[in-house]
Amino acid sequence: MSPHSESPIVSGRDSTPERSSDPELISFRAGYDFELDPFQIEACEALENGDGVLVCAPTGAGKTVVGEFAVHLALQQGRKCFYTAPIKALSNQKYGDLAARHGRANVGLLTGDNAVNPDAPIVVMTTEVLRNMLYVGSPALIGLGYVVMDEVHYLADRFRGAVWEEVIIHLSPNVRLVSLSATVSNAEEFAAWLVTVRGHTRVVVSEDRPVPLWQHMFIGPRVYDLFATDRAAATLEVDPELVRAIHEQERRLVGPAVTGSRDRDRRGRRQRGRSSYPQRSGPAHRFRPLDRPSAIAQLDRGGLLPAIVFVFSRAGCDAAVTQCVRAGLRLTGKAERDAIRAIATRHTESIPDADLGVLGYFEWLDALGAGVAAHHAGLIPAFKETVEEAFAAGLVRAVFATETLALGINMPARSVVLERLIKYNGEGHVDLTPGDYTQLTGRAGRRGIDLEGHAVVAWSPGIDPTKVAGLASTRTFPLRSSFRPSYNMAVNLVGQLGRAESLRLLESSFAQFQADRAVVGLVTQIERNTEAMRGYAASMACDRGDVTGYAALRREVSDLEARLSRADRAARRAEAAASLERLRRGDVILVPEGRRSGMGVVVEMGRGSGGHRGSAALGGLPTVLTVDRRLHTLTPVDVNGPVEHLGAMRIPTTFDLHSPRSRRDLASSLRNLALGDSRRAADRRSAALEDADLARLRRALRDHPCHHCPDREEHARWAQRHRKLARENDGLRQRVEARRHTVARTFARVIRVLQQLGYLGAELDGDPADTGPRVTDRGRRLGRIWAEADLLVAECVHAGIWRDLPPAELAAVVSCAVFEPRRTDPPAAHVPAAIDGVLVETRRIWDALTDAEHAAGIEATRRLDAGFSWPILRWARGESLGVALAAADSSAAGGSMGEEGMPAGDFVRWCKQVTDLLDQIAAVAPKRLASTARAAVAAINRGVVAAATAS
Repeated sequence: MSPHSESPIVSGRDSTPERSSDPELISFRAGYDFELDPFQIEACEALENGDGVLVCAPTGAGKTVVGEFAVHLALQQGRKCFYTAPIKALSNQKYGDLAARHGRANVGLLTGDNAVNPDAPIVVMTTEVLRNMLYVGSPALIGLGYVVMDEVHYLADRFRGAVWEEVIIHLSPNVRLVSLSATVSNAEEFAAWLVTVRGHTRVVVSEDRPVPLWQHMFIGPRVYDLFATDRAAATLEVDPELVRAIHEQERRLVGPAVTGSRDRDRRGRRQRGRSSYPQRSGPAHRFRPLDRPSAIAQLDRGGLLPAIVFVFSRAGCDAAVTQCVRAGLRLTGKAERDAIRAIATRHTESIPDADLGVLGYFEWLDALGAGVAAHHAGLIPAFKETVEEAFAAGLVRAVFATETLALGINMPARSVVLERLIKYNGEGHVDLTPGDYTQLTGRAGRRGIDLEGHAVVAWSPGIDPTKVAGLASTRTFPLRSSFRPSYNMAVNLVGQLGRAESLRLLESSFAQFQADRAVVGLVTQIERNTEAMRGYAASMACDRGDVTGYAALRREVSDLEARLSRADRAARRAEAAASLERLRRGDVILVPEGRRSGMGVVVEMGRGSGGHRGSAALGGLPTVLTVDRRLHTLTPVDVNGPVEHLGAMRIPTTFDLHSPRSRRDLASSLRNLALGDSRRAADRRSAALEDADLARLRRALRDHPCHHCPDREEHARWAQRHRKLARENDGLRQRVEARRHTVARTFARVIRVLQQLGYLGAELDGDPADTGPRVTDRGRRLGRIWAEADLLVAECVHAGIWRDLPPAELAAVVSCAVFEPRRTDPPAAHVPAAIDGVLVETRRIWDALTDAEHAAGIEATRRLDAGFSWPILRWARGESLGVALAAADSSAAGGSMGEEGMPAGDFVRWCKQVTDLLDQIAAVAPKRLASTARAAVAAINRGVVAAATAS
């Protein structure tokens, strides 16, 4: 790490001259058939001059050209360049691009489950692979000169973001870092952090899209402009024609068929006596969602294909393709269909015919041949890669996709359609953010092909065009760190650097950098408040005495009065309820206060919850006849305090509370009673408020010299402002303390758990050479387990509870530490009997681990989930793909699968996750378990799973 915090940051704003005098850049530009943009030239010049660079530009702007220049420099200098990407699909795509440009002999690929030419000078890899290399000190790092971190804004990812920061912090100071990011509003802040940990770094920001993007909305079958069409004025006003079209649609939706939030608004207004929609004499129309085949046909007629339609639902994507095929939509000719079939055959040739039948290959291929396809995580990799290649070649014209397509894969289109402005984020349905909107619509407009791109939002009731306009025009997307120390990170850091140096390294994270910057703002606010308080102190000064002490007395009096008042109200409510509970028929009472105040007699007790008449204690309330012959039921709310029991009178057996004559006679008898002085109790209660402490404080207040100052109220107001700021400063100081050393505190808690469980030794006192706890043999094994549940897996391996399992059963148990259901509240999965006993032991270890985590104040390790245990058990035992998919419990595995079980794409992905963890176990476990883990990997890697590994 290079602590050159004084290094300058130059913020580029497309101001660099178009021509460059740097020799390598001139050579590099000669290999392209287009002119580089100013921001690309600026970033490349910075690289050639020896600086690191951070490039922030919109999707499709050509940021990767800067990364390719780093590759060029590495080859020219005889050094290595690692090109990292966040996801395997993007790694594969970039590998193909670089291999085509520089030759396959010079380019390698490492994605965890795939290793191609790993000793090449240029290696494309996932970011996790590079992180792991850094921790183990891989020899492959020798000669490394450049690292390209594509999509570096992934460091904000809640689950994987820490990996990016680990790599940035751990890389050798001699490595030039090329960070490529989507446009973020705090690029300068991120670059300032890069300067502190990497040295000289140039930030180059471009907010210009190379292909202009125009915004539209679908209203029924027609596409309207979102903004007024005076493009020369670049106005951001909503197009009046669009507003009129929406109002017309709303007028047609009068009646019970209205859907969405406007329907709820309309019902609310109708309850208040008015409707939000003009009334029409004709029948109501039901809102119909976007007709997908018609929408695609409309885009085709308008010359807006190819298009990506974001549906945000896997089932919705598949349904859209089915609808288009059934509607007879054909977007391809014979030559295009033949080319599509050739691509599909090449990608699926390693998949057995039996598996292809289970996967619905022929129905999928038929739709693909028509030019329409789905793209989502439920598809196997071979299907997704076919769609990506055919779409990039212009053969597939319409793709219905979930949000995952927007995460880095290079699939630009002429148009992007958003069916909804709501997505499911894994926990609930949430509105799209401006960042989401920009990421999704950024696919529209192919550089070098399209003169302009088009983003289209489908209208539905409840969508306000001004909201869409706000999403389209907002450009504030701050990058926030998600970094936190993990168990694996802790043992690796302590083992390499010792505890003290590890702490120093962790405190250089972007997470702590942002926390410290926030502290600077808080401290500044404290200083401003303190300065203002000095002025307030001068304004509240009094020549008669200490205003601060006088103001404190006033607060004490006020606070005590409030406490007594609250206590009195609470006591009165309790006493009121108790007094009503004690009443019986014939009791004569006085209600001292409240809306039912006055004298009365209880003529009936209401039925209790048990169905019998009696006292209020049984749930009944008294019905009282007043002296003016009125009847009412008393509740604690009505009386504002306890009722006074004044005596009792006999209620005639012939009394009928529904009879006016009976009520009149009884009220007359009530008036004639000698009631005595009925107000004495109320007077006693009111006198009780004069608490002795309150009386003492009031005397002290009256005796204070400042009490008689003619300006005392003015002084008191300044004193109140002074105190308000003082209290605000107290809160700010607490926030400052909470933000300082946040990463270090978390690291200390992680260390405590690792020491308690034997992964780190105890601290050695009195040894000046000691740098902290020593990593034990168990700790070194943990350092090679990279799973989210790393410590749980290490504990199970150490305890030996998985040692005697056969390969298929081991895979099933390990899956419980990996699998996460798509639903947040799935029902408990049915556990195979073959692993039930071992899974009970595994859960006991999890319980003990989470107890230790809770005691240390650490977020608990994620709960085990057996939702994938049946599918992988059957697959690892050699059963067919159809049997394995059907074995998934639909609710435990994420829902919406029906009788067909788990989607094949999910099945393959979880199989790869399990084999990845099994490989790690094989590397650290005793011989017997390691052998079983390798056998389990071999059993799983067949058919569609093996095909996904090879792709």
